[in-house]
Amino acid sequence: MLATAGLAAGPEQTERQLDHIEAAQKAEGYGFRNGSVVVAPVPFSNPMIGSGLALGAGYLFKTSPDANTSVIGLGGLRSDNGSQAAAARVNLAFPGNRWQVKAFAARADAVYDLYTGLGVLPVSQDGSLVRINAAYGVTPELSAGILLRYLETSITPNAGLLPSSLQPDADLEIGTFGLSLDWDRRDDSDYPTQGTRLTAFATRSHTLGGLSRRYDKGYAILDGYRPLGRRGVLALRGTLCAASGNTPFFDQCSIGATDNMRGFNSTQFIGARSVSVQAEYRRRFSKRWGGVVFAGTGWTGPEFGDLTQGGSHSAAGAGLRYRVSRKFPVDFSIDVSRNNAQETQLYVYVGQRF
Repeated sequence: MLATAGLAAGPEQTERQLDHIEAAQKAEGYGFRNGSVVVAPVPFSNPMIGSGLALGAGYLFKTSPDANTSVIGLGGLRSDNGSQAAAARVNLAFPGNRWQVKAFAARADAVYDLYTGLGVLPVSQDGSLVRINAAYGVTPELSAGILLRYLETSITPNAGLLPSSLQPDADLEIGTFGLSLDWDRRDDSDYPTQGTRLTAFATRSHTLGGLSRRYDKGYAILDGYRPLGRRGVLALRGTLCAASGNTPFFDQCSIGATDNMRGFNSTQFIGARSVSVQAEYRRRFSKRWGGVVFAGTGWTGPEFGDLTQGGSHSAAGAGLRYRVSRKFPVDFSIDVSRNNAQETQLYVYVGQRF
């Protein structure tokens, strides 16, 4: 997933609801006609766009017995701060998972606070996003592919003026080409208890129209899982991100957006470089109930050698899990996080954070 800090507040929240449609009901037969329809309303809360409700609906089917579930879905959300988005998604997994094609399109109007050198600036960011990722399965665990993205976005301050340093990012139309890698050795995609997963993207973006502008971005995420006792799991995540100096602020590396770390607004700490590490202990109390404790720390800066100059950004917390299905390991999650600036954040979502 190509993360962005601003515009994607709407599309990516919508996409997460579509992600969990697949987990809600697995297709048992195969062939398009043997599919099933799933509708999943999900409340959410995060420090960037507030609290609200997301609705996802999808048609699930399998192209063959040895293929992942394919999904054709629609989704939308609205939050209490006025953010709203609508999206459509098509995920196709062909026989043997030799080829997988994922297409996503969204229209969003996100309202959020942008952290600048002059203070916190409330802004509205609207736009359209289209993304296509086609991957070839080199082995059952390893796939490589290409990514295409079109992004059109406009940013308007809700109070005051946009700082001069951010004015070049106010109205942009961007085309992106990238390469992707996914090496997945986990025992389960919904609730892994052992194994590892490495995902990586490298992209080049160009502005379409207006002043010519080109920028590059790459990031890698390594997740690891290990069982602790009969009911416990230790989950670890490390994230490394780099972007060229002329990257728009909403496409830069971000604590909270690039790495999915809890504890900070996704626009609070952004930069051309970022590194973060996270750990979470998960425990099942019963078939339905579970809990987690977690902690993470990250750094951002203009260069990797400058990451420590701005200090570390750390947070820790705990959460409750309720398993929404007796058949599949999908949890409804509520987390409370406290960061090193003594700020408390609430997160409500479906699934695991990583």
